Amino acid sequence: ANEIARNLTLPAAVGVNPFSQGKVEMIRVRIPRGNRIVDKPLSELSKMTQKMLICAIERGGDVIIPSGRTVIEAGDTISFIAESKQARSFMDKIGIRSEQIRDVLIVGGGRAAYYLSKQLIEAGIKVTIIEKLYSRCVELSRLLPEAVIINGDGTNPELLEEYGIEDVDAFVAVTGVDEENVMLTLHARMVSRAKVITKISHTHFDKVMDSLHLESVVYPKFITSEAIVAYVRARKNSLGSNIETLYRLFDNRVEAVEFYIEKESRVTGIPLKDLKIKDNLLVTCINRGGEIILPRGNDEIEVGDRVIVVTTHTGLQDIEDILR
Repeated sequence: ANEIARNLTLPAAVGVNPFSQGKVEMIRVRIPRGNRIVDKPLSELSKMTQKMLICAIERGGDVIIPSGRTVIEAGDTISFIAESKQARSFMDKIGIRSEQIRDVLIVGGGRAAYYLSKQLIEAGIKVTIIEKLYSRCVELSRLLPEAVIINGDGTNPELLEEYGIEDVDAFVAVTGVDEENVMLTLHARMVSRAKVITKISHTHFDKVMDSLHLESVVYPKFITSEAIVAYVRARKNSLGSNIETLYRLFDNRVEAVEFYIEKESRVTGIPLKDLKIKDNLLVTCINRGGEIILPRGNDEIEVGDRVIVVTTHTGLQDIEDILR
């Protein structure tokens, strides 16, 4: 539910991952053909990207940690780091829709739908839930008096049309059957311009799902394993590790790790340009007492900083692991 709610805050995003208690976000966006940044190297986008940093690009199954010479291509999925308030501004600048969601149609009335609806209603978003089981509809009506609860078959196109699938801002398929969720998503994309989010429980066919271009897909098993890995690695603090947040991206080929700098080390007090940092690794953000710094070569890491690193090197345990 948290993952879906974050994705709905920026409708044009494929995924949204928060860092530093939500002050900073990593946002994934697909770049369509004809977009103003296509065929341009990152070095030419400096005016547009002053308050954000493009830190990873997925292209045709490959993942690139970019440099200034990297050229954006149509169809790329870019990941960028920005303060939460700046992310929408950047997307507007490059012509990618980021309007506020006003209403959501949810098919499936399970626990995920309940917790998601609570968050959306608190944010002032109108929620309609379609659920097959009558007794669950009665329960949801009691738990979510502000939502519209429909007892019916959400896989019926006529019912979906009746309750506004063609005009709704967002459509979320969270039934207990993956095949239903996929078919619902494909149907929604045919008849609507809504932001579409699909819950997939089985992970065996994730490459097939990618080929269908379903937009935003949420895998509960991946989210759960990610949370466990982040917790276990964070608990190694007594051994010198200082991980606060961890996300694994692009089929676990990229990690975004937030470190808290507890003490002086081989990386503190030295300009980033003078550190022997591993290839395919970017220091993307420094949170210094609430001040967000998108670092350049002359910036230094200091004790007390929270530092976000994006890399194809998995398994980093300590900030010093960024060095060769």
